[in-house]
Amino acid sequence: MRAPADLADPPPIPSGSPLPEFSDLFPDLVPYRTGLALQQAAADRVTTGADSGTVIFLEHEAVFTAGRRAERSEYPTGDTPVVPVNRGGRVTWHGPGQLVAYPIIRLANGLGGADLVHAMEGALIATAAEFGVVGHLIDGRTGVWVSQGPATGQAPPAKLAQIGIHVGRRIVTHGVALNCSNDLAVFETFTPCGISDAGVTSLTRETGRTVTPADAYPALRRHLFPVIERFVA
Repeated sequence: MRAPADLADPPPIPSGSPLPEFSDLFPDLVPYRTGLALQQAAADRVTTGADSGTVIFLEHEAVFTAGRRAERSEYPTGDTPVVPVNRGGRVTWHGPGQLVAYPIIRLANGLGGADLVHAMEGALIATAAEFGVVGHLIDGRTGVWVSQGPATGQAPPAKLAQIGIHVGRRIVTHGVALNCSNDLAVFETFTPCGISDAGVTSLTRETGRTVTPADAYPALRRHLFPVIERFVA
């Protein structure tokens, strides 16, 4: 089991800060291709120096995304679209009830994508802890996992949050997804992230009460702040 990145209690976001803007949670579901366009527009602004970036928080309409390592044979069938993307990883699902955060920033010198992934895992673990859910890391696998919660018990680890980013010319796109109140049945229709020996869980399943993306947003925003503060150029 890997140790999470060390997290300090995050300060409030100062007015006029040169740090990236942290968006409000979009009030409506966002089509995935619209989300890609939002990311690209933000990345273009960072590339030109127009601003230092943004962290976008949203819920997507239902979609499967296929990362660079995904094989066509892994694509789910059915009416839900499958969108190939340039992030790492394989096939996963996004949709209603899942909180997504896209940190569109330029990485500071000396820091890499793997460092950012590890730090964001720590932020996700801290977010889950605010709801009484104990998340952990697994050697050789990205994301945040639950092994001993009331829902998972002694079962194989279940994935609570996933991470997949792309870094090009030090500009980060894509990000993290935290299962909050989404229907987990969809994950039984394909092999999430190409991992067949583990399950998938959510804050709602682990707590036994409904925890929506709107409920989790303030905590994730708060815990991502020191990560972005450290990593942005």
